[in-house]
Amino acid sequence: MKRFEKTILSLIAGSCLALFIVAADRSQGTIYTSPEAIFVEPAIASSIVPNNLSSQMNDNASNGHNHLTIKALSKRFTLLDYDFDNILDEGAAVPRILIVNIPRDIRKIKTPADRKAVFFKTILPLVLEGNKHILRDRKRLLRIRVEKATAGTVSVVDRLWLLALSDSYDVDPENVSEMLRRVDIIPPSIALAQAAEESGWGTSRFAIEGNALFGQYTFETKYSLAPLYRDKGKDHNIRAFPSLLDAVRSYAHNLNTHKAYRKFRTMRENLRRRGYEVTGDKLVGGLTSYSERGHKYVQTIRLIMNSNRLKNLDKAKVQKDFIAMEPFQQTDP
Repeated sequence: MKRFEKTILSLIAGSCLALFIVAADRSQGTIYTSPEAIFVEPAIASSIVPNNLSSQMNDNASNGHNHLTIKALSKRFTLLDYDFDNILDEGAAVPRILIVNIPRDIRKIKTPADRKAVFFKTILPLVLEGNKHILRDRKRLLRIRVEKATAGTVSVVDRLWLLALSDSYDVDPENVSEMLRRVDIIPPSIALAQAAEESGWGTSRFAIEGNALFGQYTFETKYSLAPLYRDKGKDHNIRAFPSLLDAVRSYAHNLNTHKAYRKFRTMRENLRRRGYEVTGDKLVGGLTSYSERGHKYVQTIRLIMNSNRLKNLDKAKVQKDFIAMEPFQQTDP
């Protein structure tokens, strides 16, 4: 592809992508809101919160709405008949309910089993939502590869889309095979186990103040939280996000693009080629680079997966309808 053509396509793709993102943000519906994430630079926090969330938070504050609590969230789960054991045992569909922040009072749950249930029920729909969008892109990639192999070319619209996707995944737009290696799901069993380990089951300061579920390092001061204690010579921060869904998406993108997880992606690709299901127990060994603990870290993640039967969630399906609920007046003390 000539340089001039690439430049034109890049400009068009950027405009199309911006319009797509705006349209997508406006179609998400109403979702729960709790405290806005606290960042290193609080003044800029509102600038990275999606418009619909930011306005909703302001409306809640002006109308006297209190923040979502564990008690209120549990009531909503009950109304939705959202039973985590039924999903584990019987494969029941998961409600498509996207919660913005973990309620701050999750720390007050004394019984570990109860805290785990709330945490898993909060995070699972988010992981499935992230995977849904990844699979949508993967399906289109597979179609484009077939068309390119049979017809020798692809449409202008698909070329624009490939250009935008390749930029996001840091891959040559002509290298569809490498894009397919990267554009693929993260098994829910792995995502939930890592979120539990990295966030202290949703109770860490990073999770509560910055929606940081996966302990992703950054050396930027913006959109991040500084650890209270760091080893001598360390100067990293922990990435913060405007919502839990943003954290999940960033985590998946990290595993799908960073050079440290090439082994993970190769293992996943090999499963695809051999016709096997992409499951957490078959891929967790590719995460030794996620932590300085290496193989001991993988053992911890595997233990969380096994002891909580998270493998059963790798086949979890989401209910077709989006569950939109208006912010509610909190009357609980």
